[in-house]
Amino acid sequence: MRIGIDLGGTKTEAILLSPTGNEIARKRVATPRNDYSGTVDTIVNLVREMESRAQAPCSVGVATPGALSPASGLIKNANSTWLNGHALNLDLEAALEQPVRIANDANCFALSEAVDGAATNTQVVFGAILGTGVGGGLVIGKRVLLGRNAVAGEWGHNPLPWLDNDERPGPKCFCGQQGCIETFLSGPALVSSYQKIGGTLTSAKAIATAAIEDAQAQFILARYVNHLARALAQVINILDPDVIVLGGGLSNIELLYERVPDLWHPYIFSDQVGTVLKRNHHGDSGGVRGAAWLWDSQKSWT
Repeated sequence: MRIGIDLGGTKTEAILLSPTGNEIARKRVATPRNDYSGTVDTIVNLVREMESRAQAPCSVGVATPGALSPASGLIKNANSTWLNGHALNLDLEAALEQPVRIANDANCFALSEAVDGAATNTQVVFGAILGTGVGGGLVIGKRVLLGRNAVAGEWGHNPLPWLDNDERPGPKCFCGQQGCIETFLSGPALVSSYQKIGGTLTSAKAIATAAIEDAQAQFILARYVNHLARALAQVINILDPDVIVLGGGLSNIELLYERVPDLWHPYIFSDQVGTVLKRNHHGDSGGVRGAAWLWDSQKSWT
């Protein structure tokens, strides 16, 4: 059996899957913020509880913010900053006395959708997360592509392509650059754009709902769709995936699936575009299910 752990900034979730992927048990608890040893203990306790439910040996996979640095073996780039600089995999293996596989949460999302989700039976899958931040993961033949620097799929910190003059140089990003895709496509970015033209709503969901009648919301949402089309066109030009699966809170906006595939054509270097844009199948369970699938019969690409 497989145990998956999704280590988030506010919650940590565990799932127990049968060998065929059926859910047997699930539990979610609060993440001990700014407490590394407490975070390790939380994961260990969840694994032990899932093991007691399984009454059989289990593999353990963990989805984390950030990634293990190939250079140092330590967590890097995690917005849960108390994880950075620690050998989380080794600490968990020591506490659990068994091997543990760790992957970035966006990679786990993409893997989950490739194995038994929206992109089942396809070879090249790009998972794009549109939420508080913008992340991505790449799966080829149901194997996560990590990359030499463990940043494969991190499209959110590339610049938005084909900028109009009034979009230059783009908003400043927390990463230190300017005009990153994340500064245009995250939930906070959508809300900020709406409020700058006089809107009073405070969530991306509310803006999407209001766009039926609210002209300001319609304008901002149309611009968001255009930005997403450009950003994903760049992904297609580089990776040429079979399927792009959207995750995160903004993936629930139906207009994205209706309009983006029409708008990305002029930016894609091909006479036809066969890539399909899909909504995720597993919702916010993608990360935890993908973590469990890290112990499939094939290892991740490095």
